[in-house]
Amino acid sequence: MTELKNEITDLKKKLNAIILAHNYQIPDVQDIADFVGDSLELSRKASETKADIIVFCGVMFMAETAKILNPNKKVLIPDPNAGCSLADSINLEQLREWKKKHPKAVVVSYINTSADVKTECDYCCTSSNALKVIQSIPEDKEILFLPDMYLGMWIKRKTNRKNIFIWPGECHVHAGFKYENLVKKMEEYPDAEVMLHPECGCTTQCLYRSNGNLKVLSTSGMIRNAKESPYKKFIVVTETGILYPLKKANPDKEFIPADENAICKYMKMITLEKVYESLKNLKYEVVLSEEIIEKAYIPIKRMLEII
Repeated sequence: MTELKNEITDLKKKLNAIILAHNYQIPDVQDIADFVGDSLELSRKASETKADIIVFCGVMFMAETAKILNPNKKVLIPDPNAGCSLADSINLEQLREWKKKHPKAVVVSYINTSADVKTECDYCCTSSNALKVIQSIPEDKEILFLPDMYLGMWIKRKTNRKNIFIWPGECHVHAGFKYENLVKKMEEYPDAEVMLHPECGCTTQCLYRSNGNLKVLSTSGMIRNAKESPYKKFIVVTETGILYPLKKANPDKEFIPADENAICKYMKMITLEKVYESLKNLKYEVVLSEEIIEKAYIPIKRMLEII
């Protein structure tokens, strides 16, 4: 394993490549990445890099976003089958039909969408900055929010805006978290702080129950909070991949998964071997048309200007 990691490091230097990895990736992949973060941080890093080649260890919509931000760079994804159930919950034609019913609405797309869906959007957002993006839009404007209904419901509750219409999509992993199961965890660990991802289906119910020891956070928000929080124990309500960077950054603290089976099979498809093959043979390249890149860049650029 050490030899393989060394070979990857040598190839990176030779090719002037950078490896970006999401917080949900397997530990070995996180360890060889130049940068690990959430969707927003990875978007920023992709927009700033001086590397000639970006190897994106995440899922396809993330690699597409990196390509949109770097049209003249080679963007590789080690496994092109790494998809996203949430991104797949809406396609271009469905969005166009929805927009016809709300012709004056501002369309806000969670970053978890395909490149072609982004071409029909006004803004993108991530779980880190969704509230800021929504709050930047005049209150008298209708908003179509897609595709995550749980993040949309949380935003609607936080902003108290009645004119937000929400697409009924969900992440199959986050939708699997059940309120009653989380309550049991909270009762089992009453001295723990709860860190809850806003894509989770139980978010609204949990906020009503919270006694102040619950925070709704993106994955990187969880990492920052764990460092700063006075709590020594945390119940983590998101995909289990986040446990590795949390423990790595906070070896003196305890992190309890709300559900040990909350695993995204797509996020776990990329391995060290696939990263090595991707660099060695320059596969699999993310290819998008100039038209899609130009149109999809607009909502992403607006998002990056707000934060």
